[in-house]
Amino acid sequence: MFKKGQNVQQEFGNQVMIVIGFEPEFIENIITQWKDEEGTIVTGKFMESQLISADQ
Repeated sequence: MFKKGQNVQQEFGNQVMIVIGFEPEFIENIITQWKDEEGTIVTGKFMESQLISADQ
């Protein structure tokens, strides 16, 4: 289980995202945020099984 503030990424991706919240009532319940190449903050939702820890 991930925790708020943890760095995560998709299993086959290289974009590191930070966990900012959870929506337990939804299948895609992990809310993440990251900055794209233009510096825009992007928010996404993922299933827990789609993500792995990016913390070393």
